Amino acid sequence: MNALPPPAARLSRAVWRDGALRETSERATPEETPIALVYDGSTQAVMMATPQDVEDFAIGFSLTEGIVRDAAEIESLDVVIHDLGLEARMWLAKDSSRALGSRRRNLAGPTGCGLCGVDSLEQAVKPAQHVESAAVFTSADIHAALEALQRAQSLNFETRAVHGAGFYRPGAGLLAVREDVGRHNALDKLAGHLARNRIEAADGFVVLSSRVSVEMVQKTAMIGAGLLVAVSAPTALGARMAEEAGITLVAIARGDGFEVFTHPHRVVDGAKTVSAGASAS
Repeated sequence: MNALPPPAARLSRAVWRDGALRETSERATPEETPIALVYDGSTQAVMMATPQDVEDFAIGFSLTEGIVRDAAEIESLDVVIHDLGLEARMWLAKDSSRALGSRRRNLAGPTGCGLCGVDSLEQAVKPAQHVESAAVFTSADIHAALEALQRAQSLNFETRAVHGAGFYRPGAGLLAVREDVGRHNALDKLAGHLARNRIEAADGFVVLSSRVSVEMVQKTAMIGAGLLVAVSAPTALGARMAEEAGITLVAIARGDGFEVFTHPHRVVDGAKTVSAGASAS
């Protein structure tokens, strides 16, 4: 069996500085590969993604799209390499195939798209699964997760061009991180890893290197995490979706503070609860 293509390639480039070409050298750049998600012999979606952690991606996509409710419903999974891309071929348990027709992707999904190809408005803004989590976290937990995610993004360190999604548990640290040129793909890969390893999400939280759009909230809700932390701002619809889903949304998170947009009761410092819409440090 052929090996998966490497997640990055080295491209020759000329460097322009101070009004002139100064040097010619190589730069690491992430690969962008079409990956077909195939269920019971039928293609459900083709997504542009980084060709690593493909099994995690396939399982995570299946879960966050609601195609399966548990990773065990995927009875077999094979990654097939073609000249033009990859196929993740999955065979589902008998009762799981019924969900395939409910959200079929009619188009290929570009790298920056999380909802491309859905065929109705209802599918695009469907209510997120409501999250029940009694866990609370401190500002120190949030800052530690941000620092750990940055250190763990080896592909981004090499290319400066990929997103990261991590899962952090207080007392245990960053349990997993996945990277991809698409932020939603990185989160799907994380979801797949957590499911494959039976890691309970309710006592930890998701941390992202990207902005928070509506599909990122929907996927976090399917994972079951009650806190979502991101370095960039949320969209207004993303924030409304987090409110409805019962997710605490922390965004614009930097070393000197962060902003809490929804359900602030999960962010505490001792007996003090952070107020919604306020910065914390």
